[in-house]
Amino acid sequence: MSVKHEVNLAGVKLNKGVWLVKVPKYLSQQWKKASDKGEVGKLTIGKKQGKTEVCFSLSEELTALGAVEESDASLRAPVDHALTMHAVGGQTLAVFSQSNADGISLEGMVVHRAECKPAVTDNYMKMKRVQVREAVKPRRVPQQLEKAVTTVFKPVANHSFNLEYEKKKKTEGKMVRAERQVVLDMLFSAFERHQYYNMKSLVEITKQPVSYLKEIMREIGTYISKGPHKNTWQLKPEYQHYQAGKDEEEELSD
Repeated sequence: MSVKHEVNLAGVKLNKGVWLVKVPKYLSQQWKKASDKGEVGKLTIGKKQGKTEVCFSLSEELTALGAVEESDASLRAPVDHALTMHAVGGQTLAVFSQSNADGISLEGMVVHRAECKPAVTDNYMKMKRVQVREAVKPRRVPQQLEKAVTTVFKPVANHSFNLEYEKKKKTEGKMVRAERQVVLDMLFSAFERHQYYNMKSLVEITKQPVSYLKEIMREIGTYISKGPHKNTWQLKPEYQHYQAGKDEEEELSD
């Protein structure tokens, strides 16, 4: 759902022309520290050898950089900056502003594009070296603890599925494979009582590992995947010995 806003077009009526200038990141950060007057520096436009020369000088009160670990206390932002002018070309660019009181306003149409670059001085190079060192520092640094921390970051209770898995693993781990003929005798004895069993019931009867029991059942039995006796096993016809009409419909379910 889109929200519609009215745009104040006073900038069009006043035919205001604005400059679109790309500035270094540190310069925009210093501008935010300006006082309520909003003065951030001076822009000088002059002629040099017949060419227009545009320079920006940062206010002295805004040159002090914030505290940087291991940095020189005298580290300051560059004052002098040169503006390299570029043609707008065939583009139509506009600058808008937004405030809680006036909403969205058109400040004017872009008449000049420029890029602001600092003068390369020893002070500027010192600032860049500090910025590079800070940028490559790891955000997290390992620390050696003098003693174990016992008050915070305790492990949470074990998850239910982990407990179930451990229980199953522990139970099956106790199951030792019996002799094949012993297992067959137990299975035949069970199938004399009922025609259908699920694997869980067979495991409880024989106390054998699931994989071992399935291996034997594939040889002597048939797995039923659909119908009223779905997900159960029965013996193959050559191994069946049931009393007709009595035990054929008996089944052990989950």
